[in-house]
Amino acid sequence: MDGNTNAAGSHHFIGNRWLASSTGQTLDVTDPSDGAAFAKIARGNAADIDAAVNAARRALGEFFNGPWGRMTATERGRLLMKLSYAVADHHDELARLESRTTGKPLSQGRADAAALARYFEYYAGAADKLHGDTIPYQSGMTVLTLREPHGVTGHIVPWNYPMQIFGRSVGAALAAGNACVVKPAEDACLSVMRVAELAADVGFPAGALNVVTGYGTEAGAALAQHRGIDHISFTGSPVTGTAVAQAAALHHCPVTLELGGKSPQIVFADAELDDVLPVAVNAIVQNSGQTCSAGSRLLIERPIYEELLARIGATMSQLKVGPALADLDAGPLIRLNQLQRVRDFLSRAQHDGVPVAAQGIIVEQAPQGGYYQAPTLLRDVPADHPLAQEEIFGPVLAAIPFDTENEMLKIANGTNYGLVAGVWTRDGARQMRVARRLRCGQVFINNYGAGGGVELPFGGVKSSGYGREKGFEALLGFTTLKTIAIKHG
Repeated sequence: MDGNTNAAGSHHFIGNRWLASSTGQTLDVTDPSDGAAFAKIARGNAADIDAAVNAARRALGEFFNGPWGRMTATERGRLLMKLSYAVADHHDELARLESRTTGKPLSQGRADAAALARYFEYYAGAADKLHGDTIPYQSGMTVLTLREPHGVTGHIVPWNYPMQIFGRSVGAALAAGNACVVKPAEDACLSVMRVAELAADVGFPAGALNVVTGYGTEAGAALAQHRGIDHISFTGSPVTGTAVAQAAALHHCPVTLELGGKSPQIVFADAELDDVLPVAVNAIVQNSGQTCSAGSRLLIERPIYEELLARIGATMSQLKVGPALADLDAGPLIRLNQLQRVRDFLSRAQHDGVPVAAQGIIVEQAPQGGYYQAPTLLRDVPADHPLAQEEIFGPVLAAIPFDTENEMLKIANGTNYGLVAGVWTRDGARQMRVARRLRCGQVFINNYGAGGGVELPFGGVKSSGYGREKGFEALLGFTTLKTIAIKHG
C-alpha cells in the first residue's frame, strides 16, 4: 500500500495477514477534492468481525498465555516504540494517505502523522508505569490491587482524524495489554490499514492488532454487539454512540464514548485580542470545521464585540479553500451529504435573518466535483438558534455577544454538549472561577487545544459522551481493577 493505491483491495488485516472478505464485496474510496473514486476497500460483515475477534483471542490466549497475552509491559512498550519510529519513517506516505482520503490540507495530514507517532511514543513509555496499590487493612492481612487488561477491545474510528483517534485509543489499549479489533470509517481508512501493516512489520504478534473495513451499519454494528469484545471505544455522533452503547449493554460490555461538541470560545473585554485572533480562526477552520472540539461558538463580551468581529471577519475573508494536496488554509468536506448538511444550516441562517459577517474564498483551481465550503462567520446568532445549539461539523462560526459573566455561563452551558471550552481573560480570579463553572471535559485559558495534547485527558459530559482518552487516564480506562486480599497472620 502507498499514497496512491490500496494494495489490500477486498481484504481485511487480520492476524498479521491480508484476508479476503467473507462478502467478496468492495466499497469505493473517494477523494473529496474531486469526488472521484481512486481505491477500493473490503465491505466487511459479522463474519469478518468474528474472524478478527478470534484472532485477537488467540493472540491473548485463554489465560493470557498467548503470544501477546504473555508479553511483559516492558516488551509491549518496546514494540510500541518501534511502531512510533516506523510511523515517523513513513511520515510522508501516511500524511498523503490521510490528506487524500479526508480532504484536509497536506500540512494537517503531516501534523496528524506526527501526532500518531507521538501517541505511540507516549504509550510506549507509559506501558510499564501502570500498576496497582497496596491498601492498609486489618492486622495480619495484605491487600493489593492489580491493573489488568480487559481482553479484546473494539475501536470504532471516525473519518475526520483516522490516525490521531486510532493512536489515542489503540495505542493506550495495546500498552495496557489488550488485543484490538478496529473498524475504521469507510470514508477514510487507508492510513489506519497501513499502520496495522507497519505494526506487523515491527514485530507485533499475529492477532494483537486487526482491522476490518466496511459500513458502520454492518461491520461496526457487528463489532458493538459481539460477545467476544470486552471493551469498546467509539468516536462519532450521539445517535450512533447511543446505538453502540445499547448493543454493548446487552453483554455488559463497558464503553468509552466521545460524541462531539458545540464548544465555545469565550472572550472577555480584557483579553489580548492579538492572541485570540489566530487561535479562534484556526479552531473553526482546521479540518474545515470537521473536528469534535471545534470552537464553533464565539462568545464575545459586548464592549469588544464589534472590534473582534471585524478582525476575525477580515482574517476569514482571506482564507483560501481548495484541493487537499494544494495545502491551502482548508480543504473540502468529507463527502457530498456532509456538504449539503452545512449548506442546509447556512440556508436556515439566511431564512432566519442571521447576518453573514464574512466568508472565505474557494479558489478557481478547485475541481468541480469536490465538496468545498467557504469558511463562514455569522454574527448576532441567537443563543437558542440551531446554529448555536447543533453540531454543524463544518467551517461555520457563530458569534454571540454577552454582557455579564452569568449570562455568558448560561449561554456556554446552554447546549446538550460539553466537550471543550476556551476562556480568554487576563483576570486570574475570573480564569479559575469560570473554568470551574463550565460544564465540559477540558477548559483552555488563553489558549485552545494545547497543540494536540497527547498527554491531556480528553472527553466530555452530557451528550459529548463519557470516559476519557489521551494521557495516562486512558490507560486506566483500558484496564480493569482486581483486588487481592491475603491473610497471613
